[in-house]
Amino acid sequence: MLTNKELIRKYYDMWNKKEFDKASEILDENISFRGSLDITAHGLKEFQEYATMLTKAFGDLYHAVEITVVENSLAAVYVTYTGKHIGKILEYEASGNKFNYSGAAFFQFKNSKIVSINVLGDLNSLYKQLH
Repeated sequence: MLTNKELIRKYYDMWNKKEFDKASEILDENISFRGSLDITAHGLKEFQEYATMLTKAFGDLYHAVEITVVENSLAAVYVTYTGKHIGKILEYEASGNKFNYSGAAFFQFKNSKIVSINVLGDLNSLYKQLH
């Protein structure tokens, strides 16, 4: 059984390696997810669709974990996101621009799985870089 900190590490490894087929190993089948772009997903399938859509727009998206604080069934993680804008996202056509912005993710755990993730991102900084 993985600790909550190990679940977080595996979560970001999954993103960085784009191995979303492994989501069921760490995410509850009824995961409640809100990403930094204010897009929500409910359940594994919707999460995987969101992740695939995001990595098509940000092909080399990388999540650098800066700070992790775990307290019982909750965790907060400060993350720096980097990548290159190669596909349309929201109303932004592919610009080819590199980007770097920060965010904070809040996790909830139950039965050795992640059941909820709520991500807040510095969207003002991101949007300026997508033009």
